[in-house]
Amino acid sequence: MTFHAAATESPLFASNTCPDTPPEGERWSSWDGATHGPTPRPDWVITALGAVEEDLGVLKTGKEADVHLIRRWVPDGTATPAVDSLLAAKRYRGAENRLFHRDSGYLDGRRVRKTRDMRAMQRRTEYGRALIAGQWAFAEFEALAKLWEMGLPVPYPVQLDDAEMLMEFFGTGREAAPRLVQTKPAPDLLAELFEQFRHVAITLAHEGWAHGDLSPYNVLVHQDRLVVIDWPQIVDVVGNPHGFEFLERDVRVMCDWFTRRGLVVDTDQVFGDVAAVAAGSAW
Repeated sequence: MTFHAAATESPLFASNTCPDTPPEGERWSSWDGATHGPTPRPDWVITALGAVEEDLGVLKTGKEADVHLIRRWVPDGTATPAVDSLLAAKRYRGAENRLFHRDSGYLDGRRVRKTRDMRAMQRRTEYGRALIAGQWAFAEFEALAKLWEMGLPVPYPVQLDDAEMLMEFFGTGREAAPRLVQTKPAPDLLAELFEQFRHVAITLAHEGWAHGDLSPYNVLVHQDRLVVIDWPQIVDVVGNPHGFEFLERDVRVMCDWFTRRGLVVDTDQVFGDVAAVAAGSAW
């Protein structure tokens, strides 16, 4: 199950009346001053300024970011049990350490307000690379907010603060849910998971979007349900000149995995259906 305790705004810590320093090895809640996720918020989101956060270790390392497990709780100092929640903290690498080896393709069709900034991004100047790095974190946070409001199976984006995004953690206890590639579903569940994938692809296509890097490595399986993660490169299928190439790759990579697991899948039919919906979204 998703690990969250019910969260409430603690009267004792809802203001700045809290000790000068948090417990050793921890930090005060990073909620204040961050960009927050959509409302109404899930009841497990802790917003009290007196909450404390502890880094419990790395869940996943990647070329663009590392994901840590964060415990946020309210030490209320009374006999009442403390409000407690686990979060996934995605920490994006700085421009000098990022390895977005295909970022030029993903960024096609995206626009920024200043022509100077757009030229710098296209030329990959030092300033332009810094702009690109900042875009990835914001793009993923914004995408998750929209997708979550649409009811798609994605983590709820709790907050974004500079290059750190806190989001919903899926797992049992402190163990993260497995990626799809790590699972071996029984035939009935395999077919059900495939239908869930089709639903996600079709729903995205209705909005004119593609994940852009969809694979069994960035899909979790939690309580027999798919949870799609890693959205910084979300693609406008129509606005991006490579949009339908990204869409086709998403579909084929996922269909190939289901085929290897023994499910009979007509990949061309699936792509045709999704592409037709995406093309229709432009009208």
